[in-house]
Amino acid sequence: MSLMNTTVLAKAANEARGLAMDAIHACNSGHLGLPLGCAEIGAVLFGEALRYNPDAPKWLNRDRFVLSAGHGSMFLYSWLHLSGYAVSLEEVKNFRQLGSITPGHPEFHETPGVEATTGPLGQGVGNAVGYALSGKRAAAKFNTAEHVVFDHHVVAIMGDGCLQEGVAKEAIAFAGHSGLDNLILIYDSNNVTLDAMAEITQGEDAEEYFHSQCWDAVTIDGHDLAAIAEAVEKAKATQNGRPKVIIAKTVIAKGIPEVAGTSKGHGEGGAKFIEAARAGLGLPKEELFFVSEETKAYFAAKKEESKKAFDAWQATYDAWAAANPELAAELTAGIALSAPTDLSSAIPEFAADYKDATRSAGSTVINAVAKAMPQLLTGSADLFGSTKNYLKDGGDYSTGNPLGRNIWFGIREHGMGAICNGIAYDGIFRVSGATFLAFADYMRGSIRLAALSHIPVTYIFTHDSVGVGEDGPTHQPVETVSSLRVIPNLDVIRPGDAEETAGAFIAAMQRTDGPTALILTRQAIPLQTSVSVAERRDGAQRGGYIARKEKGELTTILMASGSELQYAMDAADQLGDGVRVVSMPCFERFDRQGADYQEEVLPKAVTKRISIEAGITGLWWKYLGTDGKAIGIDRFGLSAPGNVVFKELGITTEAVVNAAK
Repeated sequence: MSLMNTTVLAKAANEARGLAMDAIHACNSGHLGLPLGCAEIGAVLFGEALRYNPDAPKWLNRDRFVLSAGHGSMFLYSWLHLSGYAVSLEEVKNFRQLGSITPGHPEFHETPGVEATTGPLGQGVGNAVGYALSGKRAAAKFNTAEHVVFDHHVVAIMGDGCLQEGVAKEAIAFAGHSGLDNLILIYDSNNVTLDAMAEITQGEDAEEYFHSQCWDAVTIDGHDLAAIAEAVEKAKATQNGRPKVIIAKTVIAKGIPEVAGTSKGHGEGGAKFIEAARAGLGLPKEELFFVSEETKAYFAAKKEESKKAFDAWQATYDAWAAANPELAAELTAGIALSAPTDLSSAIPEFAADYKDATRSAGSTVINAVAKAMPQLLTGSADLFGSTKNYLKDGGDYSTGNPLGRNIWFGIREHGMGAICNGIAYDGIFRVSGATFLAFADYMRGSIRLAALSHIPVTYIFTHDSVGVGEDGPTHQPVETVSSLRVIPNLDVIRPGDAEETAGAFIAAMQRTDGPTALILTRQAIPLQTSVSVAERRDGAQRGGYIARKEKGELTTILMASGSELQYAMDAADQLGDGVRVVSMPCFERFDRQGADYQEEVLPKAVTKRISIEAGITGLWWKYLGTDGKAIGIDRFGLSAPGNVVFKELGITTEAVVNAAK
C-alpha cells in the first residue's frame, strides 16, 4: 500500500465520477450520490486493495465485493469497466437500457463481477455476512497444513439507508457474535438520506453501535486515498474474531457543487449541472465517457498482476487437489450445486404405521439427505426444537467451530434470509433456513431476491395452518402459502404425508435454478399407504399426481395439498368408484410438467372438481374451472385445539363429501 500511486488513482476516481454522470445523464435516471461520493473508495478497492481477476470473475479465492447500497450501481459498473471485467464502455453507455448488463440495480448472473442482487436496502449487508460465513467455513473445511486455498475477504459498501433497515441490524449482530473477522464493511457515512439530512431520522453513534455488536470500528475521511488504503489494509491484517467497519465520512455527489452534501445529490437531480462539474473535475468537454490512457494503463497493469496472483493460486489449488482428492471432489460437487441422482435411496422408507407431523418426517429426511450431501448446511431462527431441521451429527457453527453445519441465527428471520442468500451466492455450500410459516413475511424480501436471482436456497416453514390450534390466529398462516405461491420462480411444496415430504426435500436439493419453500405441519397426519412410496416421492417432485385412481368411469376429481390430503382420500372412499384424488403439493412444479402429463392427471373433460386446503382459496381456481368448488378458509383462524378449529372452519371429510354431492 505504501507504493500506491495516489496521483493516478485520484485521476481514476474523477474519471469514474465522469462515467457515472454521463451514464445517468444519458438516461435521465439513476443515483449520482454514491458513485460520486465513494469514488476514492472505489479507486483504492479496485486499484489496490481487492484481490480479483477480471478474466476469472468466479475465482474461488477472490475477495468478494458487495454493493449493498445498490441504487449506486454506476459506482460498481464504472469500476468493473475500468478494472477490465467484461463490462464494456458500450454497456456503461447503455445503463438502465433494455437488454444491457448494466441494469438499474446490480443483478446476480447478469453482470460479471456482481456478487449479489442488491437494491432493497440492507439486503447486501446480510448477503456479505453470508459470504463471510461461507468463506470461514470453506477455509476450515478445505485448507490443509500444506495448502491454503481459501483466505479471501468480503468487502461491502453500505449507506445510512442500509444501516437503518432492520435486516442489516440483524445481520450485523449475527456477524459480530459469530466472529466473522473476514468481513469488512465500509459505511458511506455522508449524513444524507433520500428525503432529508440524516439527522432528521437518526442519531446513534456509529462507532459505539458497532463496538456494542462486537465489531472493530474506525472513522476516516472517505476522500483521503491514503487513509482508505491504510484502514482496509489494517482490517485485512487483523484476525481477532471481530468483523471490521470503516466509517468513511464522505460528501454525497462530490464534484457537483450545486447539490454536493445535500439530499438533492442522492438521485439524478445533479445531472443538469454536469457540464460545469465535468470541467471542474478536469474531464474534456468534447469527449463523454472519458477514460484517460494513464488510467487504462494503470488498470491494465493491475490486471496483469491479478493474473499472476491467480496463476500462483491455481498452482496451489492443483497441488492441493492432487493431494486431497476427496476434499477436491466435495468442493467440486458443491460448486456444481450437484445432488445425488439416487438421493431417494439415501432416505429410509417410513414404517406403514408411521403417524407424525411432516416437520418430524422432515427431521428424519434432512438428516438422511445431509449424510449424502456433506455440503448441506441448515439453520433456524431460534426454533430448532420446533422446526426439527437440526443435523444430529452436524455440530454447531460458531467462532470456535466454523465447521459446524447447524447455524443458530437467533430470532432474526429477515437476517437469516439475507445471510442464506449470501451463502447461496457464494455457491460452495447448500443452505436451508427454518422458522414458523406465520413468520415467513419477516423474510419475504430475501425470499423474493433469492427467486429473482435464481439461487437454490431452501426454506423450511413449519406450523403450516390452523392445525397449529391453541396459539390462535396470530400463528395460523391461512394466507401465507398462497402469498408465497405468487412469487415467481419460488417452488412452494406442501407435502401430504411423510413420503411426500421425502420427495419434497429431494426436489429442493435437485433444484439449482431457484429457491424452494417446504411447508410442513405441526400436527400428526397419517401415511397414505394405499399409494406406493415411489409414487408419493415422485409425485411430490412432479408437483401433482394421481393419489387415488378411480375404479370406474371418472366423474369427480378431488384435489388437496398437505394435511388435507387425508380428507380427500377418506371422502373418495365414501363417494364411490368414479372419484379420483389428485395430490397437489406444489403448483409450480406441476405447472412445469408437459401438457400430456397435466391432461393425464387433470383431464379437461372432467369439470366436476373440488379442492380442499386449510387456507385461502383464490389460487385453486386455475385448476377448478368455473364449475368447481373450493373448500378452504377465507378468513383468519381461531384459538382452540387444532382438530376443533378444522371442524369449526369446515376442513373435514364431511365437507368434501357434501360438496361432491
